[in-house]
Amino acid sequence: MTVAAALACGAAVHAHAQGNAPLSFAVISDALTRPADEAPVRRMLDAIGRDGNIAFIVYDGNFKGSAEPCRDSVYQSRHDLLDASRTPLVLLLGQHDWADCGLAHAGAYDPVERLDFVRQLFFIDATALGQTPLTLSRESDVARFRTFREIVRWQAQGIAFIGLNVPSPNNHYLTAGGRNGEFEDRAVATTFWLEHAAESARRSDMRALVILLQGDPDFSRYEKRDRFAWLRFSHSNQPRDGFLELKRSLVKSAELFRGPVIVIHGTDAPEPNGFHIDQPLRNDKGMVVTNLTRVAVAFGKPQSQWLEVQSDAQWRPPFRLRVRDVKESRTREPVAPAPETPAQSGMPYVPYPAPYLAPYPAPQPTLPASSMPPAMPRNDLPESLPAPPSMPLPASDLPPILTPPQARPPIYPVPASGVQNGALPAGKSDDRSKPAGQ
Repeated sequence: MTVAAALACGAAVHAHAQGNAPLSFAVISDALTRPADEAPVRRMLDAIGRDGNIAFIVYDGNFKGSAEPCRDSVYQSRHDLLDASRTPLVLLLGQHDWADCGLAHAGAYDPVERLDFVRQLFFIDATALGQTPLTLSRESDVARFRTFREIVRWQAQGIAFIGLNVPSPNNHYLTAGGRNGEFEDRAVATTFWLEHAAESARRSDMRALVILLQGDPDFSRYEKRDRFAWLRFSHSNQPRDGFLELKRSLVKSAELFRGPVIVIHGTDAPEPNGFHIDQPLRNDKGMVVTNLTRVAVAFGKPQSQWLEVQSDAQWRPPFRLRVRDVKESRTREPVAPAPETPAQSGMPYVPYPAPYLAPYPAPQPTLPASSMPPAMPRNDLPESLPAPPSMPLPASDLPPILTPPQARPPIYPVPASGVQNGALPAGKSDDRSKPAGQ
């Protein structure tokens, strides 16, 4: 990003890097299901844009309805609407956006062809949608994953964000015979991106890892690894778990990162408060992964409601959530960063027991380092990734958040100017074979 582009990011973005102000971002999903939804969603995006505390928006899947045809004109209309947002908008793909396009009521399109079209329309460069620039790191920057433009990561205020393409209902796993090519290739790309991003976040001393996806991974379905499963015949009528590889990668990423990991996804289950929080993920030993917290989002009025997530390094626990409504926002003026006691705001935070999320700043027990799974040395990491971008910081004497600790070697060589896809400049050696933490 050039200096001119960075200066153009606007006061709404810079406010989050000043002092001890918390980082706030918005999550919306399933808001566009028919043409009549476009007007209220436009009003909601405008209301979020007037809130000076919101750094960016994540649209967590399904920008079209299940009954809408997967026509080019529908995609173009939704692209124009979302790209008009005053706040940077990171779009993640969902079930109705491409995976359901093969159904008759959606036009009987080829889902893989529609996915390719969406990639070319919505993800043409390294910036998010919206009128304010936000630079993302796309997995397509890696040569072997050049088609996966929709899988992204970025950093803000010491938090690493990862956006995935994982749709409901079963991650587009097809039960027909033959190679499940689209699913298998995307599963490999997702595993690479998650584990490499978690290692990079640990090396950079990020204070939290936030992972966003549309599909509900069905964490209650726990499958222990079986080394000799191929020797036995299964007569189960239950379909193969399309989220199995994702859940195993989440376990490994949480063990590798060791800090708070927040997974935000949509769900079809009704949620009276608009979201549900728990710690449902288990490792291969059947034990709960204690540093991973799930937030399942299901808005009652998705055309006018969004989830506001606030985080501050001084808070214990460091994350707070609440559902906001466009009616409340239309009467609010831009306000200063949230005070230390969020209960003083007009809309109370919903209480819940997760260890890394809290409605109030009252002290709660935090997990000691000894209870975290140990970080295992890594010598099997694949090829290097470009450095993830971060939100721009105002001029100050604070170091940039991407500066790696000097005591640790970088996870991948820093490319010289003009070098692409992890190539090393002349005279430099590759240290990727070194175990992590050495």
